[in-house]
Amino acid sequence: MPEPYDILGVDRTASAEQIRLAYRKLAKESHPDLHPGDKASEARFKQLNTAYTLLSDPEKRRRFDAGEIDAEGQERPEHTFYRSHADGGEGAKYHRYEGFGDFDSMGDAFAEILRRGERGGGGGLKMRGGDISYNMPVGFMEAARGTKKQAAMPDGKMLNVSIPEGLRDGQTLRLKEQGMPGIGGGPPGDAYIEVRVLPHRFFSRHGDDVHMTLPITLGEAVLGGKVKVPTVSGPVELRIPKASNSGATLRLRGKGILDKRSGQRGDQYVHLQVALPDVPDDELAAFLAEWAPKRPYDPRGDLGEAL
Repeated sequence: MPEPYDILGVDRTASAEQIRLAYRKLAKESHPDLHPGDKASEARFKQLNTAYTLLSDPEKRRRFDAGEIDAEGQERPEHTFYRSHADGGEGAKYHRYEGFGDFDSMGDAFAEILRRGERGGGGGLKMRGGDISYNMPVGFMEAARGTKKQAAMPDGKMLNVSIPEGLRDGQTLRLKEQGMPGIGGGPPGDAYIEVRVLPHRFFSRHGDDVHMTLPITLGEAVLGGKVKVPTVSGPVELRIPKASNSGATLRLRGKGILDKRSGQRGDQYVHLQVALPDVPDDELAAFLAEWAPKRPYDPRGDLGEAL
């Protein structure tokens, strides 16, 4: 397997933040959800996750740099013994044993190892597996409405993930006992999935409120009317008041994102934008040529000091 630094395209001296940003950029480009059926992208994505899992953990990165583990996080043969108890009982510290000078006998050495861990049913160590971290892109509407998705773990395993309604960008989901396997019958670790909500073409989220820009015709702006407006929970009818300008904002109560803690929904704010026809209208131009001189007004009056 290539070097994890090479996979992420960073130097060995890269900071944790540089590694994180490199991973996010490359993982987004190669994510299986964006390349369905592309085996090369899937393999690349697995490599990226394996590399990031190793380099994002300060202790694993230190051990890799020291030559104690390989690019897949596996013990190198010469280090297998003294790491066999590194994740022992709660609060236990890691000690590297290159000999047994501190013990009177080999029996004392193994007694110390067993003291640091729990005894499994077979007399060996019983230790909880390690946790793994993972970044998963989620569509704006998927996060707003809730859904179920499949996530590819660094080891290639596919997990079913429930996306709760109203999930925020950057939230972390915990999948209990879906991490690394335990040792000696110990329980597996957990998987932590940090969610990245992808931008939407029309909607943006501010707290639990949703904002969007709604194009309206010149006729709707002047005369008012009813139009259909999309929301995260489906289309609704909105009344446009007469003489509505670009920049006017209308509110749809309770049409925003659900806050599961309070059970309340935010609102949707609709920002109006007057849009002229794509094709020039000679009749409209002739009307305005006659109308405008008789009814002059200055929409840029507030900009006077800046001009």
